[in-house]
Amino acid sequence: MSETKTVRHSFAVCAGYFRKTWLHLILLAAAGFAAHAPSLQGELIWDDDFLVRTNAFIKSPLLILEAFRHYLFLDAYATHYRPVQNLSYMVDYALWSTDLYGFHLSSILFHVGSAVLLYLLLCKLLPPLLMASDQNSAIPKPSKPPPLVSLVSFLVALLWVVHPVHSAAVDYVSGRADSLAFFFACAAWLLFLKGREVRQRSIRYGIFVLAGISGLLGLCSRESACIWVVLFLLYLFGFERSMAWRHKFFVLGACLALMATYGVLRHLPGSRGQVESSWGWSAPIRAVVMCRALGDYSRLMIFPANLHMERSVYDPASFRNKEGWQKMIGLEYLAVVGFLTAAILIYGAAKSGTGQRVRIFGTAWFILAYLPISNLIDLNATVAEHWLYLPSVGFLIFLAGSALALTPSWQRIALAFAGCAVVALGVRAGFRSSDWLSNETFARRTIASGGASIRIALLLGNTYVNRQNYPEAERLYRKALQLCPEYPIARNNLADVLLRQGKQKEAEAIFAAATEAAHETRKEYPRTWMLALNLARLNHTNHKDSEALAVLEKAQSDYPQTWELIKTESELLREMNEIDKAIALVRSFSENNWWHYDAAMALGRLYAEKNDPDLADVALRRASRLDVHDAQALNLLAMIRINQNRLEDACAAQRRAVSRQPDEPRQYLLLSDILQKMGRTDEARANIAQIERLQAFAKSQPAAN
Repeated sequence: MSETKTVRHSFAVCAGYFRKTWLHLILLAAAGFAAHAPSLQGELIWDDDFLVRTNAFIKSPLLILEAFRHYLFLDAYATHYRPVQNLSYMVDYALWSTDLYGFHLSSILFHVGSAVLLYLLLCKLLPPLLMASDQNSAIPKPSKPPPLVSLVSFLVALLWVVHPVHSAAVDYVSGRADSLAFFFACAAWLLFLKGREVRQRSIRYGIFVLAGISGLLGLCSRESACIWVVLFLLYLFGFERSMAWRHKFFVLGACLALMATYGVLRHLPGSRGQVESSWGWSAPIRAVVMCRALGDYSRLMIFPANLHMERSVYDPASFRNKEGWQKMIGLEYLAVVGFLTAAILIYGAAKSGTGQRVRIFGTAWFILAYLPISNLIDLNATVAEHWLYLPSVGFLIFLAGSALALTPSWQRIALAFAGCAVVALGVRAGFRSSDWLSNETFARRTIASGGASIRIALLLGNTYVNRQNYPEAERLYRKALQLCPEYPIARNNLADVLLRQGKQKEAEAIFAAATEAAHETRKEYPRTWMLALNLARLNHTNHKDSEALAVLEKAQSDYPQTWELIKTESELLREMNEIDKAIALVRSFSENNWWHYDAAMALGRLYAEKNDPDLADVALRRASRLDVHDAQALNLLAMIRINQNRLEDACAAQRRAVSRQPDEPRQYLLLSDILQKMGRTDEARANIAQIERLQAFAKSQPAAN
């Protein structure tokens, strides 16, 4: 008997520890990191190249305010206003420079942090919902959440943090907007609840101000944060019974003021031309597509098998004739699943008994978060996995409310099933996370999962170009053009790969035809200027500089303030010894875009070549401030100072360059040359020794790996 009592006591102790909040938080963090750890070794994928590698707004803290004056993508039709996403990249760049490991680590941290905040929020929100059906007031608020509330909150957050459907929002650095919006919006809600508990007025109002700031950061992270405001007000007016109505309306006014502030900020970038919607769906077709999308999302939540970016539940050809309908009949089961999902949600919310208010809240959360992505309004896709980042919480809350209605024996079975689901989903998330290791892996697995699209074909073709497998790249580009003959990027890439194979006539014909058609294609596709750019480069290669200039000048009239066009024309003018014209061209762009590092750097080089050190100094110093890790401007400044025999100034500039790139041997080499000229031989030798150490370390790395 004593052994039995000892075993029971041990189980009781373990059960007691499992109810600890700190243990729940540790488990959430560990599960989230384990599920997404493979992505830490990932390379730049797709939009990462622009948002991380070439993004001008993340290179210096001087650009914090400037980030609020621009859309996320400078050269696109999309009006994604997400300055906080750029600010998060700015912090990553300051800490990690171009090391992608740090960027991926931050994405995982925001996801894990969102799960932790979700758990804490549910611990606050669920007690008033877990009340007997015959009660008229919420249960008293204990200092700690009841064990049942803590367990339900933990399981919902745990299933959410490991679910592989969120991979595109976590493992894809460019998808970080979802977790940022979730993190700051959830934090704002928690801060509001915390402020209500504080008695001292000054501290309470301070916390409310922090809640408003956090909410605004969420809105400036992604547009979906507007749904958080709706969810907050829904809970406040529909489920919160301990707050006076006058206080609720005061909070409503604060939320409206917050949304108005966000609206003002959204207008800072100004208007942008957009592609008109081409869907043109009738009401019956839209209803079918909405049901299909709901069916696809429901299936992904329960059984996330074929996960990929290029999802779609609509094919225009399927509605044109009888054969089209027969071809797409395989997808109609998604509409049935969607209809059944809606019926189950409505039935579960209407069914009385234990957990009904939880089911109602979960249903409302899911529906409100689903409607904007349901195809009720036209978006750039019919479905996308990362759009489930917020709605999935409501789906899981509904499941938790349904489990609460079960008998104790069935609840234990449901608990065991949830544990198995956590393991299975975590393993699947880990495998999905490995899809983002490289562009080739990503493209091949996307195609294998059923996501073969023109964008994926182009991405895979680019990987072949990087490996100099030009025939295979040509095959993919031609296949992409068969799918969409007018697609300018496919035309550009095909012409480029033809040039690399010596097929100049066909490449030139493609460039010329595509450039001529750009007047029409640019209405639907962004970055069509690159066709004119490549045609100009081709003319320059063939020693037709006057024709190249004509192409560039016409392109600039069609695409004003496009740096790539201006840069290429200025380089061409410089080669033609028309340096003053080149300076005027770059200076005009630089004055209109003071934040542009490349323009400042190009202007500094041109002034230096013109032998105007004072103006070169101004431009290069500005360039050095616009990128906290780049040393090119400082190197050029040091060389200018050497030519002026201002060795002390040259040494100071080069020391700054060394501090920015302490692992680059060439920085120490130039510093050593300067010190040698100054007669400081010992310091010069010390720098040479540092070069040797860095080179020895670099040689040892492959062997170590």
